Amino acid sequence: MNSSTKELFDQRNQRIADQVALKETDRTPFFYSTRFWAASLDGITFEESMYDVEKAVKSNKRAIELLQPDAFSPACHPFGQAMEIMDYHPVEWPGHGTDPNACFQYIDKEFMPADEYDEYLTDPTNFYMQKYLPRIGGAFEGLKHFPEFTTLSEWSLISGMRGFANPELQESLKKLMEAGELVDAAMDRVTEFMKEMMELGYPMAAGGFCKAPYDHIVDFLRGSKGGMLDMFRHKEKMLEVIEKARLKLIKGVAEGAKRVDCPYVFIPLHWGLDGFMSPDQFKIFYWPGLHKTLMYFIEQDIVPVVLWEGDCTSRLELIGDIPAGKAVYWFERTDLVTAKEVLGDIVCLRGNVPASLLNTGTADEVDEYCRNLIEKVGKGGGFMLDGAASIPDESPTENIVAMAQSVYKYAN
Repeated sequence: MNSSTKELFDQRNQRIADQVALKETDRTPFFYSTRFWAASLDGITFEESMYDVEKAVKSNKRAIELLQPDAFSPACHPFGQAMEIMDYHPVEWPGHGTDPNACFQYIDKEFMPADEYDEYLTDPTNFYMQKYLPRIGGAFEGLKHFPEFTTLSEWSLISGMRGFANPELQESLKKLMEAGELVDAAMDRVTEFMKEMMELGYPMAAGGFCKAPYDHIVDFLRGSKGGMLDMFRHKEKMLEVIEKARLKLIKGVAEGAKRVDCPYVFIPLHWGLDGFMSPDQFKIFYWPGLHKTLMYFIEQDIVPVVLWEGDCTSRLELIGDIPAGKAVYWFERTDLVTAKEVLGDIVCLRGNVPASLLNTGTADEVDEYCRNLIEKVGKGGGFMLDGAASIPDESPTENIVAMAQSVYKYAN
């Protein structure tokens, strides 16, 4: 990194840190995050972006250089071939279940029945190996023969090695090693790309990823129907699993963020918003686990960047129960002016230019919307401009450029 790009990197990094700390800066920061908008910009299909890491990197580099953001997410998902080998069931992706130019789709499905809560609680590792993983991917099916080492002692540990002679287990291990090598190579290239962007003066937007414990249970184990029913039918057991999952989910995340010198952890939220559970249910099932997660990161000097997908207006008073100037709340549909009134002296706000406007509005309309956010929500500091749920894949280039440039036009 030469002196000029280092100065630019440091300026952007400090601008973001100051906004998190609720300080007013020279201008509002703008963030680059998307799924496949860069592919659209560069004229490649979403499928190509998922199967060709070089094309994914090239398109995202072009997008970042065009928009000049204060921070970036790599927005690379070059794992299509590995996911095919895994025969991965929870997601359909471009060219494999969805159209080559349609975003990946998460499949809402029950992968763990309620009567297996106890198995998860007793030994989550063995439960994952022998039951859960074989359900979510064909390449994992042989793992049901994996030796249950924690039950073995003395010579039984040696004789238990016979499990690795099982042809189904051997076939699974071969497929998983092949997929692992592909993912490793792709991640090496994405890491190179991230370092290249930082050397050009762009900080990373996040150094880690985590989930809300309730979301993990519903997204990946019980499914939406099972999760909602469990709040009535299996309350105590569900609360036990939420706490168990929380301890697993936070493991190593803070250390990883510190290792890459990016003290921000991205936490997207799904099922705790208005419309999915009542305020009382939120207080019982969702907020306690999420609050513990946020507090753990804050105590580790890590900044949680929480994406509140959907509307959470009814939760604003409650979710302000965290230390001031230590987190970012990225709101999708919650009115940011209202959020500023309630939370403006507690958390930095991020968002929330609507996807509908970015997709179907004009550049002038986008510019006016951003001006309003910057002047009203950005006043006094504690605001970062972004799309309501990042940059939509289908947005016209001129609209996204208008959003990116607005932070310069309407600087403090």
